[in-house]
Amino acid sequence: MLYGFTASLSVRFCEGHSSALLKHGIETVVVSSPGSELVEIARRERLRTFPVAMHREIAPLADLVSLCKLWRVLQRVLPSISNFGTPKAGLLGGIAAKVAGVPCRIYTMHGLRLETATGVKRRLLLATERIACRCAHRVVCVSPSLRARAIELGLTTPEQSLVLSQGTCNGVDVEHYLAAANNQSAAASLRQSLLLPDEVPVVGFVGRFTRDKGIVELLEAFDRLRAEIPNLYLLLVGDFEDGDPVPLATRMRIEQDAQIINAGFVNDTAPYYPLMDVLALPTYREGFPGVPLEAGVAGKPVVATRATGAVDSVIDEVTGLLVPVGDSAALAAALERLLKDPTLRQEMGTAAQERVMRDFRQRDVIDALIKEYCNLLSSTHEGSRRVTSQRGWRLRVKRLGDVSLAFCGIVVLSPVMLLVTLLIALTMGRPILFRQRRPGKDNQPFTLLKFRTMGCETDAQRNPLPDNQRLTRLGRLLRATSADELPQLWNVLRGDLSLVGPRPLLMQYQARYTPEQMRRHEVMPGITGWAQVNGRNALSWPEKFALDVWYVDHWSLGLDMRIILKTVGKVFRRDGISRAGHVTMPEFQGNEDSLANPVRIQAAHGRE
Repeated sequence: MLYGFTASLSVRFCEGHSSALLKHGIETVVVSSPGSELVEIARRERLRTFPVAMHREIAPLADLVSLCKLWRVLQRVLPSISNFGTPKAGLLGGIAAKVAGVPCRIYTMHGLRLETATGVKRRLLLATERIACRCAHRVVCVSPSLRARAIELGLTTPEQSLVLSQGTCNGVDVEHYLAAANNQSAAASLRQSLLLPDEVPVVGFVGRFTRDKGIVELLEAFDRLRAEIPNLYLLLVGDFEDGDPVPLATRMRIEQDAQIINAGFVNDTAPYYPLMDVLALPTYREGFPGVPLEAGVAGKPVVATRATGAVDSVIDEVTGLLVPVGDSAALAAALERLLKDPTLRQEMGTAAQERVMRDFRQRDVIDALIKEYCNLLSSTHEGSRRVTSQRGWRLRVKRLGDVSLAFCGIVVLSPVMLLVTLLIALTMGRPILFRQRRPGKDNQPFTLLKFRTMGCETDAQRNPLPDNQRLTRLGRLLRATSADELPQLWNVLRGDLSLVGPRPLLMQYQARYTPEQMRRHEVMPGITGWAQVNGRNALSWPEKFALDVWYVDHWSLGLDMRIILKTVGKVFRRDGISRAGHVTMPEFQGNEDSLANPVRIQAAHGRE
């Protein structure tokens, strides 16, 4: 399972997922731009991370570099599922995952930046969102209104898109925010450190200081309110950003007004909500803001706009109030109403807390997401096979590479093959080659060629002696160097084999396979394969079959190249030539050992 985000700050969207996924046998990997949050989650949740710099804004050359790096990460990790979120990562990661042939691709739509863009930029953002959606099998929208808007814009379809549970990016760690809300001594200490006077009304804001977050309208509403409530304070938790910056006058006002307290960026916002009487969210657009839910756990009502996403975070007149986007007068009026009515604040705060604890607990949201992952791995199994199966131009490129490399191999290695032929003739006599019928693609039989490695000795009943007695010293050397496989280059030229694919086994095994194991024959068999570079004959049969099926589902030209390069190293190291106690792989007896949990085994073997 691979998650991808543009900024390291967004890594919090998958917080808590690693341990939950591991219970289902799924390892978690995270990729994002470098940052302290990426390092922290790796340390805290003990998962693998890959830093790949990505720009939030449009940057064609830098984006191309990021795309290549993302593709390389996917080729290295080879996940069964990818889930890219946030716009830039959704676009670049979606393209990279499609090219890499990830079987189950998810795009989590956290919001639509295009809603506040105009002109060429809007058209460009519309196009990039459409590409991100089309590269995915599923588009997970974090709120019902966001899904409706995405469908309305033609970015996705009702069949492709869904909302998990009641929505949100990752739910709320209710216990954490509830503990902070009840810690009065910590709240008093924080109030003192912020120089926030006791017993003064406080409007709070948590988020980025940008135009799209409605900071300009918030300050306008604050000015209106101070005319009615002179001792009012504004508590801002967040920081300025270069993208979508606020006007210089607004920035100077925040930095200089004594009744505006800027706490800056903080790692944990939970202790700040108890200091607020009401939370303001004058945003222009959202996916599903988590801030109103966090404030709700603390029992604080929220005034938000009727923007996409934000409208889902507040039940109007129940857990807070909704106002039109960009209307500072309406924002001021709603805030004033709550500030002057403690009973209403209490009622709405209690309702907000009950709603969050009922519908948005983090563990419930994670459980819903994992259920969708498991459904995807099964319900899109056929679809993912069609996506990653060997067909079209990729199959033609693969065949061209096979023929070219096999021909070159025969030419270059012909002296070696001639020498081996002479040695076999002198030590073992004829025949020089071992021929055996093996099942190929779609179970069509063909004759496999190998150099002989065993003698023809039999017992008194004319039965062949055991393998370890018939294997000659020359045969051991040929197997150790894989030189016995060289005649299979002729099989490649004839079209029986590919250079890379599941190894062709004995014909009698076909009746013993499970339907899942039989899928190894959906592609052309190979001289080397994913199982060979991950243990070869040292693996158990279930492990080998799991790796073969994994290769079928994850096939790509890049994966074939990796296997060829790894095979060269394996040959020189002589790894996995035989299983302990056997000179050859023991016979496959049947399905007692078969795959009980394909998801778990795929996850276990989908890494180096």
